Amino acid sequence: MKLDDERIRSWPAVAIALLLACGSGFLVARWTVSAPETAAAPATSEGQSNSVTVTPDGLKAMSIAMERVSPGNLSAEVIAPGTVDPEIRGEAILMAHVAGTVASITGRVGDQVKAGDVVAVVASRDAAAIAGTRTGAEAKLILARATLARERILFDKQVVPREELENAQAAFAVAEAQAYQADAAASVSHVRPDGTGVAVVSPLTGTIVSRTVALGQFVQPETELFRVADPNDIDVDVAVPAVDAQRVHAGDAAKVRTRAGMLVNAKVRSVTPTLNDETRLATVVLDPLPNQPTLMPGDLVNAEIIPRAAATNGVVVPTEAVQTLDGSDVVFLRTATGFKAVAVTVGARAAGRAEIISGLTPGETIATTNAFFLKAEMRKPTGEDE
Repeated sequence: MKLDDERIRSWPAVAIALLLACGSGFLVARWTVSAPETAAAPATSEGQSNSVTVTPDGLKAMSIAMERVSPGNLSAEVIAPGTVDPEIRGEAILMAHVAGTVASITGRVGDQVKAGDVVAVVASRDAAAIAGTRTGAEAKLILARATLARERILFDKQVVPREELENAQAAFAVAEAQAYQADAAASVSHVRPDGTGVAVVSPLTGTIVSRTVALGQFVQPETELFRVADPNDIDVDVAVPAVDAQRVHAGDAAKVRTRAGMLVNAKVRSVTPTLNDETRLATVVLDPLPNQPTLMPGDLVNAEIIPRAAATNGVVVPTEAVQTLDGSDVVFLRTATGFKAVAVTVGARAAGRAEIISGLTPGETIATTNAFFLKAEMRKPTGEDE
């Protein structure tokens, strides 16, 4: 009987231990699920759901990119590599206007500058000479102005003849022209107020993309010191085979895709009538459309040009948007709360693009970069959160 009593007394302790174990297990499960839930939580329903819920924070955490589906025909599109280049008016080469030693550098590669910002100072004896010429010309102008005023008073009082007044007027005109010339030379050279050097000034607003000078270096007036580019004033040069260039015309729609997966809509500005002597390729110049993501000058990109004469029976999407789910090709269609897996029929694949014959409609939005994260979330057991 004592043994039975002891067992009876031990039951509450055992029950409490079991409850604590279950509770701690539940909390651990909730903690381990809570992190993925902020990214994507599969919807629960009877059987396996084809939808997955994704919060805005989840999209950012998984770096999922989206793209609006547009008509296309892979066999008719022109797909070629390109380079992002600043336009003529969107790039500036900064040089010192005199020979001298670099005394200070305030601009570094990647810095944002405005038109008129000083990025370096070059100390030079030529700068002192230019400043001295300006000061001398200003002094001569002051003297000539005073002399003219005095001669005019004397002429009015009939003390001096007209000839002396005219000579004073001519001397003033010469002094004024010399002062203007000296001031213009100093301004163009960006001579410092104290005359010890010249400032290297950016003529446009943009980003410093290169620097070829070091502190203390002696430079000549024609030496390139910095290069500034305006990322909002750029174009894309695409190298296209001659047979494809004949199908492309100004005004054709195009897309520019960076190595990071960013998509920029563009249009064809021009096609060179001749081929490059070395590559035997034509150059198609693309202009990004307004309100598009900013391209980085010098970046290597892939361009997709859609000639107006091309048939657009289907749609073309990045190959990374197409995922295999339960043996079928699917893409993830954007919904109000996340994404839905939609079965598609894939045609040709080339240059990182896949032609969708059926299953998608132009204008729909799909996941592209990192779409495999959505497939991984969808394959999680339905009862994982329970």
